[in-house]
Amino acid sequence: MFKKENLKANNLFGSGAGNTTFIGTGSELKGSLHCNALRVDGVIYGDVHSQGDIEVASTGRIEGDLIRGHDISVHGIVKSNIHATGFLRIHKNANVQGDVTAQALDIEAGAHFVGYSHTGDNTEPQPPKALADKTTTITQPMA
Repeated sequence: MFKKENLKANNLFGSGAGNTTFIGTGSELKGSLHCNALRVDGVIYGDVHSQGDIEVASTGRIEGDLIRGHDISVHGIVKSNIHATGFLRIHKNANVQGDVTAQALDIEAGAHFVGYSHTGDNTEPQPPKALADKTTTITQPMA
């Protein structure tokens, strides 16, 4: 009834699309996810570590401490720090809250981004030194 060539996965992420993990609309995952490539149409509560590309669709949402992947494209909502070894693209109407590191960063008009960004190398994002130096410790109640 079905021929083998009709069962091939759509080539969303180049070769190896058969190794792509899909979190569908209405699906919810709690916990860390390790995968080759990822498309999120549902919700993930936890960290994501991908060896390949990550796409968060307009209905997708990720909330966690860290998202790691190669090329990362966000159309939906992300509340997490992001580390992209390639590019990070935040599309129109997307909402990203967290610190980001990427080789290249593209934020389209209409996107919402709150956090620190660092581009050009693969080090983790750090808050600006000026903010870190202005920390005050109170050891006694003020009179």
